Amino acid sequence: MKDEILRHLRYGLGKDAAHSSVYDWRMALSRALRDRMVDHWIPSTQEAYASGSKRVYYLSMEFLIGRLVEDMASNLGLVDEAKAALKELGQDYETIVKDEPDAALGNGGLGRLAACFMDSLATLGIPAMGYGIRYEHGLFEQDFVEGQQVERPETWLQQDHIWEFERPEVQYPITFGGHVEHHDGKAHWHPSETVIATAFDTPVIGWEGRWGNTLRLWAAMPTKVFDLASFNRGDYLAAGRSEALARTICRVLYPDDTTETGKELRLKQEYFFTSASIQDLLRRFLSTHADIRTLPDAAAIQLNDTHPAIAGPELVRVLVDKHELGMDEAIALARRCLGYTNHTLLPEALERWPEWLFGRVLPRHLEIIREIDADHLRRHEGAPKILDHGNVNMGELAFIMAHKVNGVSALHTDLVKKTVFNDLHKIHPQRIVNQTNGITQRRWLKTCNPALSGLITRELGNGWVTDLDLLSQLKSRTGDVAFKEEFVAAKRANKVRLANWVTETMGISIDPDAMFDVQIKRIHEYKRQLMNILETVALWNEMRAHPDAGWTPRVKIFGGKAAPGYHVAKEIIHLINDVAAVINSDEITKDLLKVVYPPNYNVTMAEVLIPAADLSEQISTAGKEASGTGNMKFALNGALTIGTLDGANVEIREHVGPENFFLFGLTAEEVMERRTQPGFARAAIEASPRLQRVLGQIVEGRFCPQDQGRYHGLVGMLYDSDYFLVTCDFDSYYDTQRRADEAYKNARNWAAMALVNTASMGFFSSDRTIKGYAHDIWHVGSRLGAGEEAAE
Repeated sequence: MKDEILRHLRYGLGKDAAHSSVYDWRMALSRALRDRMVDHWIPSTQEAYASGSKRVYYLSMEFLIGRLVEDMASNLGLVDEAKAALKELGQDYETIVKDEPDAALGNGGLGRLAACFMDSLATLGIPAMGYGIRYEHGLFEQDFVEGQQVERPETWLQQDHIWEFERPEVQYPITFGGHVEHHDGKAHWHPSETVIATAFDTPVIGWEGRWGNTLRLWAAMPTKVFDLASFNRGDYLAAGRSEALARTICRVLYPDDTTETGKELRLKQEYFFTSASIQDLLRRFLSTHADIRTLPDAAAIQLNDTHPAIAGPELVRVLVDKHELGMDEAIALARRCLGYTNHTLLPEALERWPEWLFGRVLPRHLEIIREIDADHLRRHEGAPKILDHGNVNMGELAFIMAHKVNGVSALHTDLVKKTVFNDLHKIHPQRIVNQTNGITQRRWLKTCNPALSGLITRELGNGWVTDLDLLSQLKSRTGDVAFKEEFVAAKRANKVRLANWVTETMGISIDPDAMFDVQIKRIHEYKRQLMNILETVALWNEMRAHPDAGWTPRVKIFGGKAAPGYHVAKEIIHLINDVAAVINSDEITKDLLKVVYPPNYNVTMAEVLIPAADLSEQISTAGKEASGTGNMKFALNGALTIGTLDGANVEIREHVGPENFFLFGLTAEEVMERRTQPGFARAAIEASPRLQRVLGQIVEGRFCPQDQGRYHGLVGMLYDSDYFLVTCDFDSYYDTQRRADEAYKNARNWAAMALVNTASMGFFSSDRTIKGYAHDIWHVGSRLGAGEEAAE
């Protein structure tokens, strides 16, 4: 390893050891690891081709992969070797690993789930390819200016992304606009714009390097880099128009779609990567198969949310227009290939495109959707329509074009049947299945929490890394005082690490012996960061009034970004930061309560926050969170959950036991019933003097004296509508927080409860989730045994 690092330093980077920067050492280490990685990746690809195995094609708008140096070293079993080599070279492994940019190719849980699934697919030896977009800037970098979120371009590609391999030979034309002509019984699409999709491949290596799959991200290129004739005519804008279109498509993850141009760009992005992926998988299929009608036996295409829902019409288009299948046969064949994962019960999150916009961008696909809609309505009179009230409903399209639709937690799947797809479920009662989400323990315990994972490995051996159910053996140690002390020591080491990081980056001093209470996720009203900060103010009021009442010291930690166009979410961020500024400077409560909100939450930050958390905030309005995966990561790392009966919280509580979970709030059924009561929010506020006082302080400008009217709209919304029932759940939440305070005072019992949480997380491995998809939806198997036999 040392020789390989030095070789790459010299011949790959043109540097000698004496004059190399941290960047140079990281790139040399990465190249050395990549060489080893390729030796596992290529044989897996060859074996998948040779065997003709059915492959999984996972289409996702997001892949939140995070840093890869340590991930690759861990999965290849080379961490100790890399550390030793660098130490001999006078370098620190941790410093070099932390130098890697964190690729922001996702927003949150959706993208991180996709990354976990790719890890599990490779670990289980299931041939698969992930397909997404190689965003130039990805999600924005978040900064706070006077407490307000400011978005800055994310610049992960300013440095060479060493893990990817460009494939200039893999290119596909992606067309937009124009018109469609029909003659000779065929449709002929004459597009007005074309870009070229070109592939960049990142190997995804499973545990111990036994199998490797590929994450293929698409970048857009112009058909003509530069129009010299237009330039010479003086039309300088026209000269670069093709290049501008291509760069715009892949420039930013989730452009603001509150404008017409933003909507059009978002639709183009979704079609761009979906069309490229469909063309690519068909090319691969046809290189080894003669009959296009056997495609479902070779390809399982999974749509991660509605973003790639255009895959159905696109596959039908290719089958009809290129391979000359009949429309009905093409629809049926496409459906056998496609599965759709629903991630939301929020109506606004089920994409809808204005029909006129959709037709302008994808005229041939709008024709095909009309055919799909008509075909479904002929077979099922009165069924929900894809084309309805001038919109193209992508949720209905995804459902109708999939042979299986899955929810991502038991509660969510049940609610999908009862709410958003109730009518379609009645028509297709066998189509909806459940696949509760999971997380990869290799990143979210072994790599990110070496203090705890080392203790577990000492007790159980290394088998838990691929069989998380083995953690259940730790339940027998809840009465072992010595083991619990080691468990607590691991947690405290992580808390000290976080405290040092907060001091270094934010200049805020926090006590590692205080309860670390953490809520990290996308900022959204249904996730109720607002309720959290209101409860924080209520607690602060009580602490100020009775500072000697034996309080449990707390550090309230927030993390997350708001969408650029989401005004209310941005107001909530501003309020959290305003409250933090006041509370953190209060001499009376400075040793009892701190509020910390580090900007630019990402995977790397999560890897520091999650292992250090004592209390996990999973407080969404019941019936709104599909599953959650942060709740699983926290519990796996020994945090107790305070939460509602929402998403996977329900299943987590079942596994850890009600006595090890701080439950509060209305149920999903009670939430729906409460909304029917006129004035329910105002009544809840009037019944809670504590909440009245907090809202009064905010309205009076206690946390923003320079702009006293800043939050009048936010507070007014709570009085007048409060769709997410912050007011109704507030008192229950406050009281349950005080129960958590009392429980934390009994350190030995808290340790036992935390240990039970860790020991009960076997079910929540993404390995289990992928096995469920493989059996219930994809009908694929592992190639590990066959691959090893072939290698022999």
